[in-house]
Amino acid sequence: MGPHQRMLLNTQLQHLKFLDLQIEQLTEEVEGRMRPFEEALSRLDAIPGIGQRSAQDILAEIGVDMTRFPSAAHLASWAGLCPGNNESAGKRKNTKTRKGSPHLRATLVEAARSASHVKGSYLSALYHRIAASKRAAVAVAHAILVIIYHMLKHNTDYQDLGPNYFDQSNRDAVVKRSIKRLEQLGYRITLEEVA
Repeated sequence: MGPHQRMLLNTQLQHLKFLDLQIEQLTEEVEGRMRPFEEALSRLDAIPGIGQRSAQDILAEIGVDMTRFPSAAHLASWAGLCPGNNESAGKRKNTKTRKGSPHLRATLVEAARSASHVKGSYLSALYHRIAASKRAAVAVAHAILVIIYHMLKHNTDYQDLGPNYFDQSNRDAVVKRSIKRLEQLGYRITLEEVA
């Protein structure tokens, strides 16, 4: 290695040290400003897919006072996580989501994709239930935002509904759909409920 290359390498190392110092100072600044919101941060951190940094980003965007939003739907609309309304002659047309807070939307979509990998959770079940659609991540991001709204508004902790929530809530529909599918395959079904 020649003297010019050593000098260039030394300069690059100094830049990296400077950037590391800047990152450390900014991290301390963020942590200092977020200290009053530690309780809300730990609540949001309990939601699958949301980590400490995502929780900080979300609270920085929406705050902790949910009285500013009359409902979760208003918050979702403000964030740009609700579908547009394009209906004609009683038929809903395919629409894009509205424009909103791009940083909040990106954070929540990333959290939704992370939540889709958490086995045995409601959010993962929701994601995989609609995964055939390209909009599954946006739908789960919307669900996460609605959960956050209610948690902050009612000062409650996250309660996962579980991966079987949809099957349990629509039990009769699942049974009918399963019977119909088996009959289409050529089976005769007799149901007997287990005690």
